[in-house]
Amino acid sequence: MGPRRSAASSRGRLLLPLLLLGVSGFFQSYAVEVDIKDASNATCLYANWMMRFLITYESNNGDYKTTTLNLSSSATHNGSVCGNDTQAALVAVQFGEGHSWSINITKNNETYQGDFMTLTYNTNDTAVFPDAKRKGPVTIFIKDPAGPVQLNTVFVCHNSFDIEAENITQIFWNVTLQAFVQNGTVSKKETRCPADRPTSAPTVPPTSANATTAPTTAAPPAPTPPKPVENPDTGNYSLKSGNKTCFLATVGLQLNVSQDKPLLININPKTTVADGACGNTTATLKLNDGNSTLIGFTFAVKNASASVQKFYLREVNVTLLNRLNGSVISSADNNNLSKWDAFLGSSYMCRKEQTLQINENVQVHTFNLWIQPFLVEANKFATAQECSLDDDSILIPIVVGAALAVLIAIIVVAYIIGRRKSYAGYQTL
Repeated sequence: MGPRRSAASSRGRLLLPLLLLGVSGFFQSYAVEVDIKDASNATCLYANWMMRFLITYESNNGDYKTTTLNLSSSATHNGSVCGNDTQAALVAVQFGEGHSWSINITKNNETYQGDFMTLTYNTNDTAVFPDAKRKGPVTIFIKDPAGPVQLNTVFVCHNSFDIEAENITQIFWNVTLQAFVQNGTVSKKETRCPADRPTSAPTVPPTSANATTAPTTAAPPAPTPPKPVENPDTGNYSLKSGNKTCFLATVGLQLNVSQDKPLLININPKTTVADGACGNTTATLKLNDGNSTLIGFTFAVKNASASVQKFYLREVNVTLLNRLNGSVISSADNNNLSKWDAFLGSSYMCRKEQTLQINENVQVHTFNLWIQPFLVEANKFATAQECSLDDDSILIPIVVGAALAVLIAIIVVAYIIGRRKSYAGYQTL
């Protein structure tokens, strides 16, 4: 059944009705209802759901314990945005002693889909983590495994389902969500989750009690295989110096943040803004993906005083930001690269996937790359120097050279054998 909204709901309203689960008085969980309004006071994003987190942490004595983190009655949703203009919505919740959770939602012409979730839990909260060895906020990124939902359709999941990442299990139930609501009215058309379909038996969210008890004899359902991440869309970026274009770039970007399990984040060119600076010997392109991911590319000129000059990629830096307050979650940079070199006045092209290793935990993958950081004329790419991955013609001289080497070897062997036979035909008198 689709969500119903009270006429008294206000912009960005958050309701937290108390629902008791399990034994009365033993465990409490709070439902969250978020009804975001646009400038005309029409609903543009609606979400109503329940969730909790099972978190394994290291205690002071070196043991690992599992605790339950629940939403509190004082939860807020600061930073939630509709995204109708940018094609990127955000549902964000803050609760308890410094905990927060958010999900980024993107859309195309026909569907919308969760991109990735961000959970920050604070081990300084002694009520949840009474003896945690590590103190302070911990941030985890989780790829949303759910598939796309048709626009003007509400996603519904009454039964519980869980998503695991690193030492975290996220448990959701009673979920109703529609992003990019059209005409201010939540749709009555539903897309049901697999747990709600007739072949699935109803499930009950685990409580604090049954989260630590011995497992029953019933076998757990087989885990859903992770959905492969598609290649990112290709974006077109440029910089200007005055009225003249000085930097051109076409590239699809994918960020690989290696944790216990790798997390792949596609950079959405529709929500990415280009900034930077052009110079005679250095140029920098900075890409900001919806105020959450910053990627910077710095190019330099080799042998600036030589008659024949080349440019190359010298440095890449990546910064992940907290979507709620803009604070830095993590950053990585490599300022000792020597990639993508080409003659000054030309461009560099590589259609195949390339990997830039930033540090041991962060990689940047590029697709359909075409870039020119210097001497752009008439707002067009100059003649491109292609990478070796794209140049299939390099196989031809290799094959020809190998064939010639084999032929020469055969001739030499035949000559030696012939010489030996001719010497054997003469006898000493």
